[in-house]
Amino acid sequence: MAEQEKIHLAGMLPEEICSKFEISPSFRGIQIFKWISQGVNSFEEMLNLPKDLRIKLNNKSLIKSSKISQVLRDTDGTIKLQITLFDNRCIEAVLLTDKSQRKTACVSCQAGCGMNCAFCQTGKLGFGRNLTASEIVEQFLFLEEIAGNLDNIVFMGMGEPMLNLNEIRKAVEILTHPEGKALSTRRITLSTCGIIKGIYDLADNGPQLRLAVSLTTANPELREKLMPVTKTNPLSQLKEAILYYTKKTGKRCTLEAALMAGTNDTTDSALEMANFAKGLDVHINLIPWNSIPNIPFSTPTASECKKFVSILEKEGINVTLRTHRGRKIGGACGQLGKITLE
Repeated sequence: MAEQEKIHLAGMLPEEICSKFEISPSFRGIQIFKWISQGVNSFEEMLNLPKDLRIKLNNKSLIKSSKISQVLRDTDGTIKLQITLFDNRCIEAVLLTDKSQRKTACVSCQAGCGMNCAFCQTGKLGFGRNLTASEIVEQFLFLEEIAGNLDNIVFMGMGEPMLNLNEIRKAVEILTHPEGKALSTRRITLSTCGIIKGIYDLADNGPQLRLAVSLTTANPELREKLMPVTKTNPLSQLKEAILYYTKKTGKRCTLEAALMAGTNDTTDSALEMANFAKGLDVHINLIPWNSIPNIPFSTPTASECKKFVSILEKEGINVTLRTHRGRKIGGACGQLGKITLE
């Protein structure tokens, strides 16, 4: 069987494996599923399977459909994987390590992105296609292969998760399965640029993940210029959707903003953001914009960032100023798909 025709196992649950390959008894599907979650790269490593089953799987399936094409490491501990998919499209996944040594996988859900946010490198690539659940899970497995057991996963890489929600649901089902990685949904975050329909869908139909919304600015006109998605997902309705999500799930939402000097870091911008946040159960994450070639914004100074934080705090808003991580390898927020490295 040609490689492109083979079944991609990383995107399958135990019962699906049994059904697809007509395997009996059912515990064999659980064994295969466990091996994949443990990161094996060959069927010969699945030592508790009969040899004829291993041969059958090898002939008809792939453990992973994608391949690591490059591993980039920043001096701050950040790791970025450049991954080639089975159809030769490329994506990236990032490993972030915080001060407590907790490791977070930042994975992509699309090849490229069609949202075209003015300050984001990935948006300049345009939309390629949605990733399959297998391609999403494989990113997590690749990062664990390099860095060991991971603590968290965020759908915050390339692409807009709400536009590939079904495959993300499947990937989450695989990653939280008790016979596999058994991740808690409390350790999984989905970040959206503000697709209102998706927020309601996630609230009503699950899974109940942590929600992050890229707000950037609470000024409607400016947000529409920076984030074209605002034209069909206005801020007033976005606030209602966030309120609905937090009440329905009982989970606090994170509002994210990449601060750009002279653009959305002014006193008025801070007050507008504080006003948007009032009445919501939210925490604001501020990220000084990361430099990207040929994108005409600049990073605010440390004092400008602190002033913005101070205004929000005086307004009674919970806020955190994030540090730059992964910039040297194009792995920082907004930089994925950055070809030329510093």
